[in-house]
Amino acid sequence: MCGIVGYIGDKNVYPILINGLKRLEYRGYDSAGISILKDEIQVYKKQGKVKDLEKFVSDKDVTGTIGIGHTRWATHGEPSDVNAHPHTSENGHFVLIHNGIIENYATLKNKLTKRGYSFYSETDTEVLANLIEYIYLKGKVSAEIAIRLALTKVIGAYGLVILCKDEPDKLIAARKGSPLVIGIGENEYFLASDATPIVEYTKSVVYLNNDDVAIIKKNELVLKTVSNDTLVPKVQQLDLEIGMMEKNGYDHFMLKEIFEQPRSIENTFRGRIASDLKSLHLGGLYNVMPRLIEAKRIIIIGCGTSWHAGLVGEYLFEDLARLPVEVEYASEFRYRNPLITKDDVVIAISQSGETADTLAAIQLAKEAGALVLGICNVVGSSIPRETDAGVYTHAGPEIGVASTKAFTAQVTVLALMSILIGRKRGLLSDEVFFQLIREMNQIPAKLEYLLTFNDQYKKIAEMYKEANNFLYLGRGYFFPVALEGALKLKEISYIHAEGYPAAEMKHGPIALIDQNMPVVVIAAKDKSYNKIVSNIQEVKARNGIVIAIVTEGDTVIKSMADHVLEIPKCDEKLVSLLAVVPLQLLSYHIAVMRGCNVDQPRNLAKSVTVE
Repeated sequence: MCGIVGYIGDKNVYPILINGLKRLEYRGYDSAGISILKDEIQVYKKQGKVKDLEKFVSDKDVTGTIGIGHTRWATHGEPSDVNAHPHTSENGHFVLIHNGIIENYATLKNKLTKRGYSFYSETDTEVLANLIEYIYLKGKVSAEIAIRLALTKVIGAYGLVILCKDEPDKLIAARKGSPLVIGIGENEYFLASDATPIVEYTKSVVYLNNDDVAIIKKNELVLKTVSNDTLVPKVQQLDLEIGMMEKNGYDHFMLKEIFEQPRSIENTFRGRIASDLKSLHLGGLYNVMPRLIEAKRIIIIGCGTSWHAGLVGEYLFEDLARLPVEVEYASEFRYRNPLITKDDVVIAISQSGETADTLAAIQLAKEAGALVLGICNVVGSSIPRETDAGVYTHAGPEIGVASTKAFTAQVTVLALMSILIGRKRGLLSDEVFFQLIREMNQIPAKLEYLLTFNDQYKKIAEMYKEANNFLYLGRGYFFPVALEGALKLKEISYIHAEGYPAAEMKHGPIALIDQNMPVVVIAAKDKSYNKIVSNIQEVKARNGIVIAIVTEGDTVIKSMADHVLEIPKCDEKLVSLLAVVPLQLLSYHIAVMRGCNVDQPRNLAKSVTVE
């Protein structure tokens, strides 16, 4: 949720920290801070954006070769200078930055208060800093031992990087439930909550696992468990380029990522669809395909946009593979005591691969003996490591908080999986199988064409930027698209919006319709087309405003709707990949016109790594 960066080596640490925080600001942006160890440990922190911190330290001494930095998304304690990280222990022996939540912090705080400790912030992190120091001073042990002992008393999640003023030649990092990656250079190491600040310095990285503790000097990395078992670091290579994390001339990352979708979808099926369009191969599922073919039920879990992608997947698997599917919010699934059997397949969807609720749900499913698969964008993240098998989306880094290309890449993977499993189960004829592959292969070109109408979406956005409410309607495959369109609008423009199955409009939402409320109807040609035409007529009969997404050449809805946005003809099983794009751009332009921070909407962060 928050962003962590650290460095130890021979370089001046400040540029590495501040540039790293800028790259990580999409993970949290209500306050930021740095700590640099030179002769003493200096701590500078500020409420607001990284640029506010940069201004604050402009006249400070920021020289040094060891340091840590943090950009915060508030959990315990409101955004403020005091609650910003890094946090210092009361006697100044330790300075630390922390992602995650210490669930038993109140109990620990009460015990430390009785032992004479005072607290200045409202955070759980300061409690941990003082707990480490208390053990360090009372036990007269090393910083490493004090940290490991303290972590045995902690309940919750953490990604930690710690400085000890008495051991100024090292950083100590630890992870449980909140991601950390270590970049390996020549006599130097980099730390971060994801790889984006590291890639410009090194491609060699080590991902920490739960209960790992890393003791890092500029020329040495020692990896242990909290219980002091020595580990051998597993070095991996990043498949990431620095250019992927730049705006490349676009005003916002979100706009860039919307326009990247033709390529991100193509990258997701490249090498999986044969060049002759006659076969389909998903290498990540090869070893588990027998269990997939014999599965009795699929359960798809996700959060937010990933949950919406899962809903599209439900239609796909039921249509093409004739498998019963349930789609669950990971946060509800994990607490509901669900019925799971060894014949079930659980598919966990997450852009980051670090979503806390989804990871917990995965563990629950594994304990029940289900086959657990992952659909994820970030190579080396926790979900690919925790699942039995899976498929990467290859969408590339997604920096904008409101997910766009991740959704279409996830739907692409779900479509490929359902086509392949349907084929393996003997349910798809050659004709249908080849047709679906041809249709998928054409999606990138159709999206390129669709994006040329950006100015049209912008004009409609201008008309309705002051609306207070939007209603989104769709049937079948278009119902999840309606939900996703509504989510995008409220995430970045702060306009209240709801997505509904069109047939449910008469069961409540129709009461809201008047001349001031735009109704966005996804009405491309499919088997329920005549029904959606009737829904549009019902909206117009009540003086509602209709913005319709229709198949190119449609004249029936065009004669009724106030505005029509055309999309190319496509098989209804894949058309959600096209229909969602006008909704993404409509939301984007409305948000920009309302003066909203599109890439960093209020109260949101990119990866929800805490409950």
